[in-house]
Amino acid sequence: MHDTARDEAKARQGVIETAQAMARAGLSPGTSGNVSCRWGDGILITPTGLPYDALRVEDVAYVGPDGAYDAAGRKPSSEWRFHLAAYRAREDAAAVVHCHSLNATALACAHKPIPAFHYMVAVAGGSDIPLAPYATFGTGELAAHVETTLRIRKACLMANHGQIATGETLPAALDLALEVETLAAQYIKVLEIGEPRLLSAAEMSRVLARFAGYGQQPEE
Repeated sequence: MHDTARDEAKARQGVIETAQAMARAGLSPGTSGNVSCRWGDGILITPTGLPYDALRVEDVAYVGPDGAYDAAGRKPSSEWRFHLAAYRAREDAAAVVHCHSLNATALACAHKPIPAFHYMVAVAGGSDIPLAPYATFGTGELAAHVETTLRIRKACLMANHGQIATGETLPAALDLALEVETLAAQYIKVLEIGEPRLLSAAEMSRVLARFAGYGQQPEE
C-alpha cells in the first residue's frame, strides 16, 4: 500500500539533505539560497532564516500552487514565488536549487550571461546560460522574470542575485547548480585572459544533439 506520509517525510528529508549538500559544497554562504521539490500540486521548500544543519523534517514548508502555506508552521523561503514559477516554466523539473555561488553571482552582478565558450554550457539545455533581469527578491516581478527565462533553459543566472538550476530529481538540480558554478569560474578565467573564442551555433547544435543521447549513442 502506498504510504503518503512516509513518502512526504522522505521528500522533506531529501530537500534538507540537498540544502546541506549545497552548503557543504560552498554554493551558498550562511542561510542564503533555497531548495524545493514538487509535492502534489504544490512544493516542499526550505524555510526562511534557519541554518541548514539544524533543519528537521517538520521545518520544511509546503506551499500550495496559489502560494498558501500553514501559518502555524515554519515560514517558507521568501523566494517561494520564483520556485513555483520555475515549475510552471519547466514541466520536466521536479526540483529546484537556488544559490548565491561565488562565480555565478559575480557574473550575474556584472549582467554577463555565460555564452558558448565551452561545449558544457549545453548542460543547461541550450547554447548559453542566460541572465534573468533584476527585480527585488521575493517579488512576483522576479518570479515572472525567472519563469520567462527558464522556459528556454534548465538553469539561468539572476541579475544582481545568483543562480537557479532545475532537475528531474534533487540530486540532478544540485549537480546542475554545481556545473553552472564551475562554468562561471572558467568563464571568468577566460575573460581575464582576453576575448573568449565562442563555439558556433552549428557546433552547439551538434553538441546538444549528442547530449540528448549521451551515454546511449553508438561509438563512431
